[in-house]
Amino acid sequence: MSDTSTGNGKVVVNRAMSLDGFIAGPGDAMDWIADLVTPDEIREQAAATGAMLVGRRTADVGDRMEAEKPGSVDYPFSGPVFVLTHRPPESPDPGVTFLTGDIGEAVATARKAAGAKDLEILGADVAGQCLRRGLVDEILVYVLPVLLGEGIRFSPPGLPRVDLEPVSSTRSGAVTILRFSVRK
Repeated sequence: MSDTSTGNGKVVVNRAMSLDGFIAGPGDAMDWIADLVTPDEIREQAAATGAMLVGRRTADVGDRMEAEKPGSVDYPFSGPVFVLTHRPPESPDPGVTFLTGDIGEAVATARKAAGAKDLEILGADVAGQCLRRGLVDEILVYVLPVLLGEGIRFSPPGLPRVDLEPVSSTRSGAVTILRFSVRK
């Protein structure tokens, strides 16, 4: 669904996932990701990213992790960050733009800000909304060698079938990196 009027960038759902299909553990724990994925493994994707569209829950978990352990959520990305929410904070972070409303409008706003680079989608709910509406071009998954047993699943309940085309499969240390294009 890439729109060349906004550049050549794609809409990419980016996920770190346990082998048993979880993107966050119990209590929204995501510290296991930093334990297994090195900054070198994500540097290329971060460089290709022009903007990020993040769900409020994911943003809140990241803020909590950073407060508890400074530097724990460092991601080598410096572009605009948009958080999609039904409840904007009373004291918003000046480095973040909070969006409310339709997922299509949020994606269009963030894609424009991304320019010719990719728009990265983070958050289970936001990614599910984008997949339901056919707004995703690619899915990038870092499969980590861990079984979490429970937590937040890769795809939300009720997501209809989405057919994918394998693009690449690489290994970096203990991490297997899978890239799929979404068949339209």
